[in-house]
Amino acid sequence: LSLLLVLLLPAHSTRSPDCGGILTPSGLRYLAEVSKPHAESVLRKDLMAPPAPDPSPTSPSSRSRIISVKVDKFSLTLIPDTGMRLSIEVDLGIASAPSATKEMRLSILADLHVEMNPEGNLELVTSDCKPTLEEVQSTEEMDRSAPHKSSGSDVDKQINVEKICLEVSKLLLFPNERLMSLAAPFPITPNCQVQYLPLAAPMYSEQGIIISLQTTFQVSGTVIPLPVSPVPFSMPGPASSSPSHLILAFSEHFYTSLFSALEESGALNVSLLSSLTTATLAERITQMGSLFQEDLPVVLQAVTRSSPHVVLEEDKAIVELFLTAQIGTGSPLFQSFLSVNVDVTARLHLSVADTRMIISVAAIEDIELSLATSDVGPILAALLEELFLPTIREEVPAQINAVLRQGVFLPHIASFTYRDVNVTIHKDYVLIPCNLQLEARTG
Repeated sequence: LSLLLVLLLPAHSTRSPDCGGILTPSGLRYLAEVSKPHAESVLRKDLMAPPAPDPSPTSPSSRSRIISVKVDKFSLTLIPDTGMRLSIEVDLGIASAPSATKEMRLSILADLHVEMNPEGNLELVTSDCKPTLEEVQSTEEMDRSAPHKSSGSDVDKQINVEKICLEVSKLLLFPNERLMSLAAPFPITPNCQVQYLPLAAPMYSEQGIIISLQTTFQVSGTVIPLPVSPVPFSMPGPASSSPSHLILAFSEHFYTSLFSALEESGALNVSLLSSLTTATLAERITQMGSLFQEDLPVVLQAVTRSSPHVVLEEDKAIVELFLTAQIGTGSPLFQSFLSVNVDVTARLHLSVADTRMIISVAAIEDIELSLATSDVGPILAALLEELFLPTIREEVPAQINAVLRQGVFLPHIASFTYRDVNVTIHKDYVLIPCNLQLEARTG
Protein backbone atom coordinates (compact mmCIF):
# COMPACT_ATOMS: atom_id res chain seq x y z
CA LEU A 1 0.00 0.00 0.00
CA SER A 2 2.82 2.42 0.86
CA LEU A 3 4.48 1.70 -2.50
CA LEU A 4 1.17 2.30 -4.29
CA LEU A 5 0.73 5.65 -2.51
CA VAL A 6 4.24 6.70 -3.50
CA LEU A 7 3.48 5.84 -7.13
CA LEU A 8 0.29 7.90 -6.98
CA LEU A 9 1.95 10.98 -5.49
CA PRO A 10 3.29 12.41 -8.78
CA ALA A 11 -0.18 12.24 -10.36
CA HIS A 12 -1.69 13.90 -7.27
CA SER A 13 0.83 16.72 -7.33
CA THR A 14 0.00 17.59 -10.94
CA ARG A 15 -3.56 18.53 -10.01
CA SER A 16 -4.18 22.25 -9.99
CA PRO A 17 -6.82 24.27 -8.16
CA ASP A 18 -9.64 26.07 -9.93
CA CYS A 19 -11.21 27.68 -6.87
CA GLY A 20 -10.57 28.28 -3.19
CA GLY A 21 -11.19 30.47 -0.20
CA ILE A 22 -9.63 32.65 2.48
CA LEU A 23 -11.02 32.52 6.03
CA THR A 24 -10.06 35.95 7.37
CA PRO A 25 -9.17 36.94 10.97
CA SER A 26 -12.67 38.40 11.34
CA GLY A 27 -14.04 35.03 10.25
CA LEU A 28 -12.03 33.34 12.98
CA ARG A 29 -13.43 35.81 15.51
CA TYR A 30 -16.95 34.94 14.39
CA LEU A 31 -16.25 31.21 14.72
CA ALA A 32 -14.99 31.83 18.25
CA GLU A 33 -18.10 33.87 19.07
CA VAL A 34 -20.55 31.17 17.96
CA SER A 35 -18.41 28.41 19.50
CA LYS A 36 -18.47 29.97 22.98
CA PRO A 37 -21.92 28.72 24.08
CA HIS A 38 -21.19 25.36 22.46
CA ALA A 39 -17.91 25.08 24.41
CA GLU A 40 -19.68 25.99 27.64
CA SER A 41 -22.27 23.27 27.04
CA VAL A 42 -19.58 20.66 26.32
CA LEU A 43 -17.49 21.62 29.36
CA ARG A 44 -20.55 21.70 31.63
CA LYS A 45 -21.48 18.21 30.51
CA ASP A 46 -17.93 16.91 30.99
CA LEU A 47 -17.06 18.67 34.25
CA MET A 48 -20.39 18.46 36.09
CA ALA A 49 -20.99 14.80 35.34
CA PRO A 50 -21.46 12.69 38.49
CA PRO A 51 -18.05 11.43 39.65
CA ALA A 52 -17.24 7.77 39.58
CA PRO A 53 -17.77 5.90 42.87
CA ASP A 54 -14.85 6.49 45.24
CA PRO A 55 -13.83 3.46 47.36
CA SER A 56 -12.07 5.74 49.91
CA PRO A 57 -13.74 6.19 53.32
CA THR A 58 -14.12 9.96 52.79
CA SER A 59 -17.67 11.10 53.46
CA PRO A 60 -19.48 12.09 50.24
CA SER A 61 -20.60 15.35 51.85
CA SER A 62 -16.97 16.41 52.30
CA ARG A 63 -16.01 15.91 48.67
CA SER A 64 -15.60 18.91 46.41
CA ARG A 65 -17.86 19.07 43.40
CA ILE A 66 -18.25 21.47 40.50
CA ILE A 67 -21.62 23.25 40.69
CA SER A 68 -21.21 25.81 37.90
CA VAL A 69 -19.26 26.22 34.65
CA LYS A 70 -19.11 29.52 32.80
CA VAL A 71 -16.87 30.28 29.81
CA ASP A 72 -15.67 33.83 30.40
CA LYS A 73 -13.33 34.24 27.41
CA PHE A 74 -13.08 32.29 24.16
CA SER A 75 -10.83 33.53 21.37
CA LEU A 76 -9.34 32.14 18.18
CA THR A 77 -6.44 34.01 16.62
CA LEU A 78 -4.31 33.47 13.56
CA ILE A 79 -0.62 32.60 13.77
CA PRO A 80 0.90 33.24 10.30
CA ASP A 81 2.80 30.27 8.80
CA THR A 82 1.76 28.09 11.75
CA GLY A 83 -1.94 27.79 12.46
CA MET A 84 -4.41 29.07 15.04
CA ARG A 85 -4.31 29.71 18.78
CA LEU A 86 -7.31 28.88 20.92
CA SER A 87 -7.51 30.68 24.27
CA ILE A 88 -10.24 29.79 26.80
CA GLU A 89 -10.89 30.98 30.35
CA VAL A 90 -13.50 29.07 32.32
CA ASP A 91 -14.89 30.10 35.75
CA LEU A 92 -15.74 27.11 37.92
CA GLY A 93 -17.91 27.16 41.03
CA ILE A 94 -16.74 24.56 43.56
CA ALA A 95 -18.73 23.34 46.57
CA SER A 96 -16.91 21.33 49.25
CA ALA A 97 -19.54 21.59 52.00
CA PRO A 98 -23.11 22.86 52.29
CA SER A 99 -21.95 26.37 53.21
CA ALA A 100 -18.47 26.46 51.68
CA THR A 101 -17.86 27.43 48.06
CA LYS A 102 -14.95 28.72 46.08
CA GLU A 103 -14.24 29.85 42.56
CA MET A 104 -11.51 28.41 40.40
CA ARG A 105 -10.37 29.38 36.93
CA LEU A 106 -9.46 26.86 34.27
CA SER A 107 -7.33 28.40 31.51
CA ILE A 108 -6.60 26.56 28.27
CA LEU A 109 -4.11 27.71 25.65
CA ALA A 110 -3.98 25.43 22.61
CA ASP A 111 -2.29 25.65 19.20
CA LEU A 112 -4.30 24.15 16.37
CA HIS A 113 -3.78 23.58 12.68
CA VAL A 114 -5.49 21.72 9.85
CA GLU A 115 -3.83 18.75 8.20
CA MET A 116 -4.79 16.54 5.28
CA ASN A 117 -5.15 12.92 6.30
CA PRO A 118 -4.27 9.95 4.04
CA GLU A 119 -7.91 9.76 2.88
CA GLY A 120 -7.64 13.30 1.50
CA ASN A 121 -9.89 14.87 4.13
CA LEU A 122 -9.02 17.93 6.20
CA GLU A 123 -8.51 17.29 9.89
CA LEU A 124 -8.20 19.70 12.83
CA VAL A 125 -5.13 18.76 14.90
CA THR A 126 -3.92 20.03 18.28
CA SER A 127 -0.15 20.59 18.26
CA ASP A 128 0.17 22.04 21.78
CA CYS A 129 -2.12 22.49 24.77
CA LYS A 130 -1.39 24.11 28.14
CA PRO A 131 -4.11 23.96 30.79
CA THR A 132 -3.80 25.72 34.16
CA LEU A 133 -6.12 25.62 37.17
CA GLU A 134 -6.00 28.23 39.93
CA GLU A 135 -8.16 29.31 42.84
CA VAL A 136 -9.73 32.75 42.42
CA GLN A 137 -11.92 33.31 45.51
CA SER A 138 -13.17 31.47 48.61
CA THR A 139 -16.20 32.24 50.77
CA GLU A 140 -15.65 33.28 54.37
CA GLU A 141 -17.82 30.35 55.52
CA MET A 142 -15.29 27.89 54.18
CA ASP A 143 -13.96 25.74 56.98
CA ARG A 144 -10.31 26.68 57.26
CA SER A 145 -9.63 23.43 59.04
CA ALA A 146 -10.84 21.45 56.05
CA PRO A 147 -8.04 19.62 54.26
CA HIS A 148 -7.42 21.80 51.18
CA LYS A 149 -5.27 19.12 49.61
CA SER A 150 -8.11 16.64 49.66
CA SER A 151 -10.51 19.23 48.29
CA GLY A 152 -8.12 20.03 45.44
CA SER A 153 -7.63 16.37 44.75
CA ASP A 154 -11.38 15.88 44.46
CA VAL A 155 -11.57 18.71 41.93
CA ASP A 156 -8.61 17.33 40.02
CA LYS A 157 -10.45 14.04 39.65
CA GLN A 158 -13.35 15.84 38.06
CA ILE A 159 -11.13 18.02 35.86
CA ASN A 160 -9.18 15.66 33.66
CA VAL A 161 -6.94 18.25 31.98
CA GLU A 162 -5.30 15.62 29.77
CA LYS A 163 -8.70 14.56 28.42
CA ILE A 164 -9.71 18.21 27.88
CA CYS A 165 -6.54 18.86 25.90
CA LEU A 166 -6.92 15.66 23.94
CA GLU A 167 -10.42 16.68 22.87
CA VAL A 168 -9.98 20.46 22.84
CA SER A 169 -10.95 20.70 19.16
CA LYS A 170 -14.49 19.52 19.97
CA LEU A 171 -15.01 22.83 21.80
CA LEU A 172 -15.14 24.49 18.38
CA LEU A 173 -18.22 24.38 16.15
CA PHE A 174 -16.36 22.90 13.20
CA PRO A 175 -15.13 19.45 14.28
CA ASN A 176 -13.65 17.05 11.78
CA GLU A 177 -17.05 15.70 10.72
CA ARG A 178 -17.97 19.17 9.49
CA LEU A 179 -14.61 19.71 7.80
CA MET A 180 -15.20 16.46 5.91
CA SER A 181 -18.57 17.83 4.72
CA LEU A 182 -16.62 20.40 2.68
CA ALA A 183 -15.72 17.63 0.21
CA ALA A 184 -19.22 16.14 -0.03
CA PRO A 185 -20.80 15.91 -3.51
CA PHE A 186 -23.57 18.45 -4.13
CA PRO A 187 -26.31 18.10 -6.79
CA ILE A 188 -26.61 20.53 -9.72
CA THR A 189 -29.16 18.61 -11.80
CA PRO A 190 -30.73 15.19 -11.13
CA ASN A 191 -27.80 13.40 -12.84
CA CYS A 192 -24.94 15.92 -12.36
CA GLN A 193 -23.01 16.62 -9.16
CA VAL A 194 -20.16 18.92 -8.15
CA GLN A 195 -17.48 18.12 -5.59
CA TYR A 196 -14.75 20.38 -4.17
CA LEU A 197 -11.60 18.48 -3.21
CA PRO A 198 -8.84 20.06 -1.10
CA LEU A 199 -5.46 19.68 -2.76
CA ALA A 200 -3.35 20.22 0.36
CA ALA A 201 -3.51 21.42 3.94
CA PRO A 202 -4.37 25.13 4.23
CA MET A 203 -1.72 27.84 4.36
CA TYR A 204 -1.68 30.53 7.04
CA SER A 205 -0.88 34.14 6.25
CA GLU A 206 -1.67 37.50 7.79
CA GLN A 207 -4.66 37.71 5.43
CA GLY A 208 -6.16 34.50 6.76
CA ILE A 209 -6.33 30.74 6.27
CA ILE A 210 -6.00 29.95 2.56
CA ILE A 211 -7.35 26.73 1.08
CA SER A 212 -7.06 25.65 -2.56
CA LEU A 213 -9.69 23.38 -4.07
CA GLN A 214 -10.07 21.39 -7.26
CA THR A 215 -13.54 20.84 -8.65
CA THR A 216 -14.70 17.52 -10.03
CA PHE A 217 -18.04 16.86 -11.72
CA GLN A 218 -19.90 13.58 -11.80
CA VAL A 219 -22.49 12.61 -14.38
CA SER A 220 -24.63 9.60 -13.43
CA GLY A 221 -22.11 8.77 -10.68
CA THR A 222 -19.02 8.84 -12.92
CA VAL A 223 -16.35 11.54 -12.71
CA ILE A 224 -16.04 13.10 -16.15
CA PRO A 225 -12.80 14.34 -17.75
CA LEU A 226 -12.69 18.11 -18.08
CA PRO A 227 -10.76 20.49 -20.33
CA VAL A 228 -7.31 21.31 -18.98
CA SER A 229 -6.87 24.84 -17.69
CA PRO A 230 -4.40 26.74 -19.89
CA VAL A 231 -3.33 28.92 -16.94
CA PRO A 232 -2.71 27.65 -13.36
CA PHE A 233 -5.01 29.35 -10.86
CA SER A 234 -3.78 30.77 -7.56
CA MET A 235 -5.93 32.38 -4.89
CA PRO A 236 -5.97 36.17 -5.43
CA GLY A 237 -5.38 37.91 -2.12
CA PRO A 238 -7.54 40.84 -1.00
CA ALA A 239 -6.09 44.29 -1.73
CA SER A 240 -6.35 45.14 1.97
CA SER A 241 -7.61 43.58 5.17
CA SER A 242 -11.18 42.53 4.44
CA PRO A 243 -14.04 42.98 6.91
CA SER A 244 -15.70 39.87 5.44
CA HIS A 245 -15.44 36.55 7.24
CA LEU A 246 -14.68 34.59 4.08
CA ILE A 247 -13.53 35.32 0.54
CA LEU A 248 -14.32 32.69 -2.09
CA ALA A 249 -12.62 32.77 -5.50
CA PHE A 250 -13.52 30.92 -8.72
CA SER A 251 -11.43 30.80 -11.86
CA GLU A 252 -12.66 31.22 -15.41
CA HIS A 253 -11.81 27.55 -15.91
CA PHE A 254 -14.26 26.59 -13.12
CA TYR A 255 -17.18 28.08 -15.05
CA THR A 256 -16.08 26.52 -18.35
CA SER A 257 -15.84 23.16 -16.57
CA LEU A 258 -19.31 23.64 -15.07
CA PHE A 259 -20.91 24.22 -18.47
CA SER A 260 -18.88 21.35 -19.95
CA ALA A 261 -20.30 19.06 -17.25
CA LEU A 262 -23.82 20.27 -18.05
CA GLU A 263 -23.13 19.54 -21.72
CA GLU A 264 -21.88 16.04 -20.85
CA SER A 265 -25.01 15.40 -18.80
CA GLY A 266 -27.25 16.44 -21.68
CA ALA A 267 -28.70 19.35 -19.73
CA LEU A 268 -27.88 21.81 -22.52
CA ASN A 269 -29.72 19.78 -25.15
CA VAL A 270 -32.99 21.64 -25.49
CA SER A 271 -36.25 21.33 -27.39
CA LEU A 272 -37.64 24.67 -28.58
CA LEU A 273 -41.26 25.02 -29.63
CA SER A 274 -41.55 27.58 -32.41
CA SER A 275 -44.56 29.82 -32.95
CA LEU A 276 -44.52 28.61 -36.56
CA THR A 277 -46.42 25.72 -38.07
CA THR A 278 -45.75 23.83 -41.27
CA ALA A 279 -48.53 25.81 -42.98
CA THR A 280 -47.14 29.24 -42.01
CA LEU A 281 -43.66 28.03 -42.93
CA ALA A 282 -44.91 26.91 -46.37
CA GLU A 283 -46.24 30.42 -46.99
CA ARG A 284 -42.66 31.72 -46.81
CA ILE A 285 -40.83 28.65 -48.12
CA THR A 286 -42.94 27.04 -50.84
CA GLN A 287 -40.81 23.89 -50.95
CA MET A 288 -42.15 22.98 -47.50
CA GLY A 289 -45.73 22.72 -48.70
CA SER A 290 -45.20 19.36 -50.37
CA LEU A 291 -43.52 17.79 -47.33
CA PHE A 292 -46.48 17.76 -44.96
CA GLN A 293 -50.11 16.90 -45.64
CA GLU A 294 -51.40 18.52 -42.45
CA ASP A 295 -50.58 21.63 -40.40
CA LEU A 296 -48.11 20.68 -37.62
CA PRO A 297 -46.17 22.72 -35.07
CA VAL A 298 -42.52 23.34 -35.91
CA VAL A 299 -39.99 22.23 -33.30
CA LEU A 300 -36.24 22.93 -32.93
CA GLN A 301 -34.23 20.22 -31.20
CA ALA A 302 -30.84 21.68 -30.27
CA VAL A 303 -27.83 19.65 -29.12
CA THR A 304 -24.30 20.84 -28.34
CA ARG A 305 -21.82 20.19 -31.10
CA SER A 306 -18.72 21.28 -29.12
CA SER A 307 -17.88 22.25 -25.54
CA PRO A 308 -19.13 25.58 -24.15
CA HIS A 309 -16.67 28.26 -23.14
CA VAL A 310 -16.88 30.96 -20.45
CA VAL A 311 -14.98 34.25 -20.62
CA LEU A 312 -14.59 36.52 -17.58
CA GLU A 313 -13.83 40.22 -17.99
CA GLU A 314 -14.12 43.11 -15.55
CA ASP A 315 -17.77 43.18 -14.38
CA LYS A 316 -18.77 40.82 -17.17
CA ALA A 317 -19.24 37.04 -17.57
CA ILE A 318 -19.95 35.58 -21.02
CA VAL A 319 -20.85 32.02 -22.00
CA GLU A 320 -20.44 30.82 -25.57
CA LEU A 321 -22.65 27.90 -26.63
CA PHE A 322 -22.20 25.95 -29.86
CA LEU A 323 -25.39 24.15 -30.86
CA THR A 324 -26.81 22.27 -33.81
CA ALA A 325 -30.57 22.64 -34.17
CA GLN A 326 -32.63 20.11 -36.08
CA ILE A 327 -35.76 21.83 -37.41
CA GLY A 328 -38.76 19.59 -37.87
CA THR A 329 -42.09 18.47 -36.55
CA GLY A 330 -42.64 16.59 -33.35
CA SER A 331 -45.93 14.81 -33.92
CA PRO A 332 -46.22 11.89 -33.65
CA LEU A 333 -42.45 11.28 -34.01
CA PHE A 334 -39.87 13.97 -34.60
CA GLN A 335 -39.11 14.42 -38.30
CA SER A 336 -36.26 16.75 -39.21
CA PHE A 337 -36.27 18.59 -42.51
CA LEU A 338 -33.39 21.05 -41.91
CA SER A 339 -30.21 21.28 -39.81
CA VAL A 340 -28.89 24.63 -38.56
CA ASN A 341 -25.75 25.53 -36.58
CA VAL A 342 -26.46 28.06 -33.83
CA ASP A 343 -23.68 29.89 -31.96
CA VAL A 344 -25.00 31.79 -28.94
CA THR A 345 -23.06 34.38 -26.92
CA ALA A 346 -24.91 35.16 -23.70
CA ARG A 347 -24.19 37.39 -20.72
CA LEU A 348 -24.37 35.65 -17.34
CA HIS A 349 -25.68 37.06 -14.09
CA LEU A 350 -24.10 35.71 -10.88
CA SER A 351 -25.58 35.97 -7.40
CA VAL A 352 -25.60 33.95 -4.15
CA ALA A 353 -28.52 32.60 -2.11
CA ASP A 354 -27.61 30.83 1.15
CA THR A 355 -24.78 28.50 0.07
CA ARG A 356 -25.69 28.35 -3.62
CA MET A 357 -24.39 30.37 -6.55
CA ILE A 358 -27.27 31.35 -8.79
CA ILE A 359 -26.19 31.50 -12.45
CA SER A 360 -28.63 32.78 -15.03
CA VAL A 361 -28.56 34.05 -18.60
CA ALA A 362 -29.22 37.77 -18.32
CA ALA A 363 -29.21 38.60 -22.02
CA ILE A 364 -28.31 37.20 -25.43
CA GLU A 365 -25.49 39.33 -26.83
CA ASP A 366 -25.10 37.64 -30.19
CA ILE A 367 -26.51 34.76 -32.22
CA GLU A 368 -24.91 33.38 -35.36
CA LEU A 369 -27.04 31.03 -37.40
CA SER A 370 -25.59 29.05 -40.29
CA LEU A 371 -26.97 26.16 -42.28
CA ALA A 372 -25.34 22.83 -41.61
CA THR A 373 -25.72 21.96 -45.32
CA SER A 374 -24.23 24.09 -48.05
CA ASP A 375 -26.78 23.30 -50.74
CA VAL A 376 -29.25 25.95 -49.58
CA GLY A 377 -29.16 29.40 -51.16
CA PRO A 378 -28.36 32.61 -49.26
CA ILE A 379 -31.93 33.89 -49.66
CA LEU A 380 -33.32 30.86 -47.86
CA ALA A 381 -30.63 31.14 -45.22
CA ALA A 382 -31.59 34.75 -44.50
CA LEU A 383 -35.25 33.76 -44.40
CA LEU A 384 -34.62 30.96 -41.89
CA GLU A 385 -32.68 33.41 -39.73
CA GLU A 386 -35.62 35.81 -39.81
CA LEU A 387 -38.08 33.03 -38.92
CA PHE A 388 -36.20 31.26 -36.14
CA LEU A 389 -33.97 33.83 -34.45
CA PRO A 390 -36.79 35.20 -32.24
CA THR A 391 -37.53 31.70 -30.95
CA ILE A 392 -33.87 30.98 -30.25
CA ARG A 393 -33.34 34.35 -28.58
CA GLU A 394 -36.27 33.79 -26.25
CA GLU A 395 -36.18 30.06 -25.59
CA VAL A 396 -32.45 29.29 -25.17
CA PRO A 397 -32.03 31.56 -22.09
CA ALA A 398 -35.30 30.27 -20.63
CA GLN A 399 -34.21 26.64 -21.02
CA ILE A 400 -30.73 27.20 -19.54
CA ASN A 401 -32.18 29.19 -16.63
CA ALA A 402 -34.58 26.31 -15.96
CA VAL A 403 -31.64 23.88 -15.82
CA LEU A 404 -29.72 26.10 -13.38
CA ARG A 405 -32.67 27.36 -11.33
CA GLN A 406 -31.59 25.41 -8.21
CA GLY A 407 -28.13 27.02 -8.32
CA VAL A 408 -24.69 25.51 -7.85
CA PHE A 409 -23.61 24.79 -4.28
CA LEU A 410 -20.57 26.74 -3.12
CA PRO A 411 -17.87 25.14 -0.98
CA HIS A 412 -19.22 25.19 2.59
CA ILE A 413 -19.29 23.18 5.78
CA ALA A 414 -22.40 21.83 7.45
CA SER A 415 -24.51 24.16 9.67
CA PHE A 416 -23.10 27.36 8.18
CA THR A 417 -24.58 29.53 5.45
CA TYR A 418 -23.49 32.81 3.82
CA ARG A 419 -24.85 36.35 4.21
CA ASP A 420 -23.79 39.90 3.24
CA VAL A 421 -22.55 38.51 -0.06
CA ASN A 422 -20.91 40.62 -2.75
CA VAL A 423 -20.11 39.01 -6.12
CA THR A 424 -17.43 40.82 -8.15
CA ILE A 425 -16.33 39.65 -11.60
CA HIS A 426 -12.72 40.31 -12.61
CA LYS A 427 -10.67 39.30 -15.61
CA ASP A 428 -10.11 35.53 -15.33
CA TYR A 429 -11.75 35.07 -11.89
CA VAL A 430 -14.75 35.84 -9.65
CA LEU A 431 -14.45 36.98 -6.03
CA ILE A 432 -17.24 36.39 -3.50
CA PRO A 433 -16.61 38.13 -0.14
CA CYS A 434 -19.24 37.08 2.41
CA ASN A 435 -19.96 36.63 6.09
CA LEU A 436 -20.67 33.36 7.85
CA GLN A 437 -24.02 32.69 9.50
CA LEU A 438 -24.59 29.80 11.89
CA GLU A 439 -27.88 28.16 10.97
CA ALA A 440 -30.49 27.99 13.72
CA ARG A 441 -31.05 24.51 15.06
CA THR A 442 -34.42 22.94 14.38
CA GLY A 443 -36.18 20.22 16.26
